[in-house]
Amino acid sequence: MTTDPLAWLAELEGVPSAYAATRDGIDVLLRDRGLRRTTPETTAESLLLGAHASAVLEGSASSLEEVRAGAGDQVANDAVRLSSSMLGLAPLLKTAPLQAIARLHAVVGSSSLAPDELGRPRDAASADRLRGVSELLLSDTSAPALLVAAVAHADVATAAPFASHNGIVARALERLVLVSRGVDAKSLVVPEAGHLALRKEYESNLRAYRDGGPSGVHAWALYAAEAFAAGADASPLRT
Repeated sequence: MTTDPLAWLAELEGVPSAYAATRDGIDVLLRDRGLRRTTPETTAESLLLGAHASAVLEGSASSLEEVRAGAGDQVANDAVRLSSSMLGLAPLLKTAPLQAIARLHAVVGSSSLAPDELGRPRDAASADRLRGVSELLLSDTSAPALLVAAVAHADVATAAPFASHNGIVARALERLVLVSRGVDAKSLVVPEAGHLALRKEYESNLRAYRDGGPSGVHAWALYAAEAFAAGADASPLRT
């Protein structure tokens, strides 16, 4: 019998209700405000907003207006380049998540890293952590897809398995999990913007996930539900 890797977390105090409420809010947004007027341009705008927010969290100083005009700094340009191609990896994430994660890094790092660093973990420990993320994504977990996305994000962000751009890859992976698992098939929620809006909490809860044992993971899970709700509020469908 296979053990569900997230069963313990999905049952902790506050987690079921937080994720049920957040998923309900996302479903209402997509059903009532999105389906009849969603266009590829709306998805593109969501991806651009996410790329800018993720770049800022990674250290970019570029404004949204600069990024929109194609005048962002290197980090912002890297994030935008990834956003333009990442949704095509959603099918691969279902069957070969290690390859999908490696491809995310190869795309975002292509302008600043040597070819032999693209998509490759820094060391054996990093490779092990990535295998763990892959096993999670391939597991038959009954945990909410939002929770799976949050844990995959935190695993990659705290392991920092690549030579650079680890945060951008982690946040792109989170968005991609939501797409591949049908939470947000057209990628209209902007989880990266949710994390930026809650930046202090985002950074402190990632540290808790890394250093705080099970209680730190619990804290991250509760935080992430709030961040996903903020990401829904940041959707272009709200404008």
